[in-house]
Amino acid sequence: MALIVGLGNPGVEYKGTRHNVGFELIDKLSEKLTITLQPGNGLFFLGEGHFKSKKVTLMKPVTFMNRSGRAVSSAIAKTETPLTDCIICYDDINLQPGTIRIRPSGSAGGHNGLTDILNQLQTRDIPRLRLGIGNDFPRGRQSDYVLSPFTSEQRTCVDEALEVASEAILAFLRGGIDLAMNEFN
Repeated sequence: MALIVGLGNPGVEYKGTRHNVGFELIDKLSEKLTITLQPGNGLFFLGEGHFKSKKVTLMKPVTFMNRSGRAVSSAIAKTETPLTDCIICYDDINLQPGTIRIRPSGSAGGHNGLTDILNQLQTRDIPRLRLGIGNDFPRGRQSDYVLSPFTSEQRTCVDEALEVASEAILAFLRGGIDLAMNEFN
């Protein structure tokens, strides 16, 4: 069993914003794997299916980004998925748009959503896939930046990166984090 989590903010006003690329990746995987997400226990949307005979669960928290920990913890408990078979997908201002990075563990790197997840799970040992959104914002305007849409040039790069990221997730499902890192980092 694998649990693929995409982070974002719920609500139509956040659709297409930089902070919601994790949700966009789950949407892309939902199409590729023909998995439909349904409301879960109030904390998340969840969809289950299979990829090469491996059970796969896709998940989007319905909590706001900075409060993702309880939703992720609840989904892990519900699906009884080991942390090594989970991967958290989220935006990263430290990477340029169109860039992805995969890691097996580590710090939150200043990402409040991941910080909440790591605090809730009481571990830094959970795989993650970071999607670059860039950091072209004036000092003190990070919140406005991450909650705004991509420029048309960035959107093209991000759409290509989402396709690559979806293939990286499929590699993770086939052979784990090491295979995904070797093929896509």
